[in-house]
Amino acid sequence: MTRVAVLDYGMGNLHSVAKALEHVGASEVIITHDPAKVRAADRVVFPGVGAMRDCMAGMKAVGVDAEVREAALQKPVLAICVGMQALLDRSEENGGVDCLGMFAGQVKFFGNNLVENGERLKVPHMGWNNVNQTVDHPLWADIPQDSRFYFVHSYYVAVEDSGLIAGRTHYGLDFTTAITRDNLFAVQFHPEKSQKWGLQLLKNFVGWKA
Repeated sequence: MTRVAVLDYGMGNLHSVAKALEHVGASEVIITHDPAKVRAADRVVFPGVGAMRDCMAGMKAVGVDAEVREAALQKPVLAICVGMQALLDRSEENGGVDCLGMFAGQVKFFGNNLVENGERLKVPHMGWNNVNQTVDHPLWADIPQDSRFYFVHSYYVAVEDSGLIAGRTHYGLDFTTAITRDNLFAVQFHPEKSQKWGLQLLKNFVGWKA
């Protein structure tokens, strides 16, 4: 039996993540910010959608910031999109927002003048793009190199320790798509919206013996 807690702090469509986890074999998925329920879960998913300022305020209001730190020391944790960005020191979004500081680095804006082959690229980066796996990791199991995943974001993470990087993507510039340390794995894309390979990644997470 695998119980997964999806952290709820008022941001994002958590039910799509929960349904995807159920689809790939999680025996029980709960959407919660109750510390006791989070501690009782075998795995934790830390999703995020929206502005960083609102996300950090929501986390602190219900104590999710403390729950992420505690869970990351004890069990497999998967952070998604803004959940991944929140793990770093600080984001440029909303004029500058302090984040959780679990990894040294900054969350940076793509900019308004992102150009590729002489053409201006749209920001936010929205849609399908390739992910280059830079490490051999259990969450990449059975996912071909350079598979496509679904993105929606205007900011990207720049970690100070390159040893954390587990995946990279190109959109006007090369940016970090995935980071990992110990039993924590974080992705910028939305696996719950990424069809076959996104579901495979979630399946790998549910079965991950971190």
